[in-house]
Amino acid sequence: MEVSDSKRSAPATVRNREPIFEVLSRCLPAGGGVLLEVASGTGEHAVHLAPRLAGWTWQPTDVGDDALASIAAWREALGVHACVSAPLRLDASAWPWPVSRADALLCTNMIHISPWTATLGLMRGAGAVLPVGGRLFTYGPYRVDGEHTAPSNLAFDESLRARDAAWGVRDIAEVAAAAESEGLALREQVAMPANNFTLVFERTR
Repeated sequence: MEVSDSKRSAPATVRNREPIFEVLSRCLPAGGGVLLEVASGTGEHAVHLAPRLAGWTWQPTDVGDDALASIAAWREALGVHACVSAPLRLDASAWPWPVSRADALLCTNMIHISPWTATLGLMRGAGAVLPVGGRLFTYGPYRVDGEHTAPSNLAFDESLRARDAAWGVRDIAEVAAAAESEGLALREQVAMPANNFTLVFERTR
């Protein structure tokens, strides 16, 4: 199979990449560094956003073969080797990670479509690889104070749990508590389009 045949596209990624870019461009340190993306999926965030973040090198990862092939294909097709590293296999819930250091970490649309152990692993990994002051960005749908923010999110949550009882839309408070246990404090809760949020955590210890 040609590399180009492996490219996959997610409509949600096309829709949300500009709002996510706005948060990253505002909140990432100006000095640049390595941005580790956990659960990169198709790879479209990496190849479209990395060239616009001066000084940052994007390290995409995923656990699935199809995703890793798609990331590699997009990277090749757009010729962004200078700012997007070759993808690595990373299971958020498995330790140790194949990356020992990163200056920032991004995880989009994973927390609700994975067991809770993946979120716990994400927080453990972020607490280990980020420096003090480093930031973790998580994007997706969340409940707020136990309540869904829209009827569509409730329906989505029900459909997720019907597919896998270990999945589901998490409450911001429980995600923040998991982060706090690994030395990560919730600094911002940014409302995003389509009833989503970006949560911005900072490593404090």
